[in-house]
Formats: sequence, structure tokens, C-alpha cells
Amino acid sequence: MGRGPSIEGRKNAEDAKRAKVFTKLIREITVATRAGVADPAGNPRLRAAVDKALSANMTKDTIERAIKRGSGADGGAAMEELRYEGYGPGGIALIIDCVTDNPVRTVADVRHGLTKHGGNLGTSGSVAFQFHRCGELVFETAGDAAQEEKILEAALDAGADDVVNEAGESSVLCAPESFEAVQQALAAGGLKPARADVVMRPANRVAIPAEAQETLLDLIDWLEELDDVHEIYHNAVLPVVAQ
Repeated sequence: MGRGPSIEGRKNAEDAKRAKVFTKLIREITVATRAGVADPAGNPRLRAAVDKALSANMTKDTIERAIKRGSGADGGAAMEELRYEGYGPGGIALIIDCVTDNPVRTVADVRHGLTKHGGNLGTSGSVAFQFHRCGELVFETAGDAAQEEKILEAALDAGADDVVNEAGESSVLCAPESFEAVQQALAAGGLKPARADVVMRPANRVAIPAEAQETLLDLIDWLEELDDVHEIYHNAVLPVVAQ
């Protein structure tokens, strides 16, 4: 009779996953600090990054060290933000946002991943016009009409632009500059999103064949394994995967 993964093995896998999440959060805090001020109260982007880090159970000491690094106080390597645009399998448009201290390494890794999965790196602006930047707060509603209506009313009262109901989720959309206020208003009404961030949302999503879907998911998984990759956006219609 076969044995499943050991408790130690599962713990090691979870620790590795957690470490990768922390690496990306620390980089976001560092860049957000460098782009504004080192005080979250006066830097909305840093405040949002710190909130995400706390939600992931990062310690305050680790957060403070990341802020210190971003302010240049510890003389650490400078991080910079890079955006790559390209095409994945089936011609799907991709935006890959990175935070790195070594752009040469990062572009080589991203290009390799795209080529390996039947895609290619594009030029700046080649696919960005198919996306728009907006605040997005996603609530899991499982088709509950009453909950969807509650979210719609609260979102519009909070100054959101739209609410989109699809695949068992209600996505509240708003202008990037309104994101924090909308999030706070919804929280005050007892509505806590499953995901909330300022994102690049596609204007339209494109259906692709099943075999291309699998390759695209493999590509996304491959890119997400790269420490330098911060966010990945695409315009594909993908099946909902149960968590």
C-alpha cells in the first residue's frame, strides 16, 4: 500500500510556498517605499502593501526591514519595476509585471518561459491597449442573488463604477484613486473581499481551445515560480478551478 507525502514533506512544501509569497511582498513594500515616502500613513501604495503583508501573517519586524530597505537606509540593492508584454499560447495577451534588482536576468527568464510554452515577448505597448488599470475587489458569492444585490448596492453607494457577476464571483470595479475608499466603505458594511487590488483588467476576454488552456496555465505557473515576477495579467477565458 502506497504512502502519501509525509507530514514533514508537506510542511516543507508549505514553508517554501510561504517564503516565495513573502519574497514578493517584501519586494512590493520596498518598491512602494522608494516610490513615495516611508510612512504608510502618507503613502497609499505602501499602506496597501503592508496590509497585504499583515494578511499573509508577515511579522512587523520583517515589514519594517523592508521599508527601511526601500528608503535606502540599509544600502541594499536598488529594486526597479519592469513591465513585459507578450503573447501566450493561442495568441493570448499577457502583461507580466516584475520587481527586480537584475533586469538582464529577469527579461531572459521571462522570454525563456514564453518561448518554452509557445508564446513570445512583445514590444512595449503591443498588448497594453487591451487592458485598463482599475481597482478590483472580488467577492465569492456562488450565485447567491441576495448577496450579489447587497454587494451591488454597497459598491455603488461607496462610489464604485461597476459590479460584474460571473463564475460565482462579484467583482467590484472602481477608479484606482478610489480603491482605498471603496474598500474601506465595503469593509464598514461587513463585506470582506476574497481578493482586492489595483489591477490591469482586460477589456474583453478571449476563448481558447482546451489544449491551449492547459499550456497557458503551465506558463502562468512557470512564471509565478520566478521570484522577480510580481503580477501576471491575461485576457483568456479559463475554467474555474475549485480551491
